[in-house]
Amino acid sequence: MQKISPATLIRLSLLVLWVVLFGLLLKRDYFIERLDLREARVIQKGREESFSGVYFQNERIGFVNNRLTPVADGFQLTQEALLLLNILEQRHRVELKISARLDPAMLLRNFDFQLESPFYSMTAKGQVEGKTVRFTITTGKEEINDSVTLDHPPFLATNQRGYLLERKPEPGSKIRIPYFDPVSLSGKDTVLEYKGYEKILLAGRIHRLHHFTESFSGMQINSWLDDDGKVIKEESPAGFTFLSEPEFKATDLPTQGREILSSVSVPVTGVMPGDYATREKLLFRLSFPEEAEVEIDKDRQRLNHGVLSVVLEPLPAANARACEGPPAELSATPYIQSEHSEISGLVDSLVEETMNDLKKVRAIADWVFKTLEKRPVLGIPDALTTLRMKKGDCNEHAALFAAMARNAGIPTRIVAGVTYHQQSFYYHAWNEVCLDGQWLSLDTTKNQIPADVTHIKFVEGETKEQIKIGGLLGRLQIEIVPE
Repeated sequence: MQKISPATLIRLSLLVLWVVLFGLLLKRDYFIERLDLREARVIQKGREESFSGVYFQNERIGFVNNRLTPVADGFQLTQEALLLLNILEQRHRVELKISARLDPAMLLRNFDFQLESPFYSMTAKGQVEGKTVRFTITTGKEEINDSVTLDHPPFLATNQRGYLLERKPEPGSKIRIPYFDPVSLSGKDTVLEYKGYEKILLAGRIHRLHHFTESFSGMQINSWLDDDGKVIKEESPAGFTFLSEPEFKATDLPTQGREILSSVSVPVTGVMPGDYATREKLLFRLSFPEEAEVEIDKDRQRLNHGVLSVVLEPLPAANARACEGPPAELSATPYIQSEHSEISGLVDSLVEETMNDLKKVRAIADWVFKTLEKRPVLGIPDALTTLRMKKGDCNEHAALFAAMARNAGIPTRIVAGVTYHQQSFYYHAWNEVCLDGQWLSLDTTKNQIPADVTHIKFVEGETKEQIKIGGLLGRLQIEIVPE
């Protein structure tokens, strides 16, 4: 197996979050709260083909092509996106395609989604039943069935959003929006607020545009529309921008852009002790937006007068026993397939009934660390696909370990936050297991039990929870506090 440096292990960690944040922009062209669209001219404006250039920190990295075609029983939407990503100084091609059928009122009926990237391929097919979107994900041989229920039937908004202006909104007026995102395959309410007219400079020209902001899980997406409701510019966290452009410009992609993962690392102030990897305690002062939906005062982390202490957990005794609950950390999910026969067979080959539970954790963690090839995987991590591919970044490591440990009867979480390497903090995912009533951290990409005290946890859960970290991107500051 190829030897991977610690820097690579850590820097791969943000990839799934990057894809989901990109999806936050894509989904804005799909699903929004149902509004009154009796005005035929509003619908008519959406019948067009358009291109948007995708930029990352002012460098073009891809484009999106939207096509909305009237058909006998409604509309057919096709959206195609191409991204060329510089990851660890290697070029990665990522393609996303969505085809959706809409009824005459622009409500979603069904959709097909495809994602192709190096080492990963995924398709999803969905059908709307009232307020519920039921879908099936296929990754290779495996099918995952899941559903999302919204407050209202999902309604489509193309990059022509004239309906937002039909009500002649006043600055400060707000709309609550339930959405379904076909990239992260999740849904949640957001709030859209009208900020009023703004003058912005684009391509050397000043444009007077309507400014809307969308709040989601502590993140903010900004959109600027012209008087006809066409989206001219849109921004999301982590430095992503969509700009309405002619086809020849949007599709003119560079051969190599800015290296993405280093660009969104978190700088640190203060002096990090040279022995940080073996320290039993570190102190931090964190600064991040109040609206960020994260929790830091929990388990081995304690917040006191603005200073966060992270303490290395002692290893439990050799006869430590797995906690009897909670059920959520023992259950299979659509993406943590702990009850699948392939997972069960593997776990049976690694652990014995006579082993104590701590040895079981060590055996599974050691197998995951040694077996998985450390590679960037741009997709939604699930345990079974990872087991079959035997490659992935920290997200795949965490998903597979969770499935195997739960199969062995060990309550296991997936957690996400940041960890330190080479004078910066990088976004990362790892695990926690419950033994003798206490949660113990472990990192299977770095082979650490417990994980060192530079691991700062912000969220617990799978992709739909980890997306909350997006509210920290570009806004998190970390200071090392001397003891």
